[in-house]
Amino acid sequence: MPRVDYYRDPNAPGANSVVPSVTAVVRDETGRILLIHKTDNDLWALPGGGHDIGERIADTVVREVQEETGIGVQVEAVTGLYTDPRHVMAYDDGEVRQQFSICFRASPISGELRTSSESKAVRWVAPTDLAHLDIHPSMRLRIEHALDESRTAPYIG
Repeated sequence: MPRVDYYRDPNAPGANSVVPSVTAVVRDETGRILLIHKTDNDLWALPGGGHDIGERIADTVVREVQEETGIGVQVEAVTGLYTDPRHVMAYDDGEVRQQFSICFRASPISGELRTSSESKAVRWVAPTDLAHLDIHPSMRLRIEHALDESRTAPYIG
């Protein structure tokens, strides 16, 4: 389902839903980050998605990363909570969702890269190559926080 992200845009439509979701900063043994090229907004992003009823949040991370990338992961830590009411996503069905995302750090434990209905490309990206990709500012913020080794607690905002 196509969507439009509104980030701190005074002309954004008002939110009419909130769905808890997750993203994961997955790094391989060389420090590269697992990214997907999303089909719904044509941007590069961390893998992730909505939390399902009856699931533990760590299980949501494992499921979403596996579904979108083919990579099995082990969840290590929470790196941030992102609930900015000035970041909304408008879907073509009329839903306008306020951001509510928990970002985790995870390690790959199995699998091979593959695409899905939500990802038209999947790849490991060196942190030095991130500047060359079209990544939403809120996603860049999550990556920045997760890579900041001086942080002693998750970002809350």
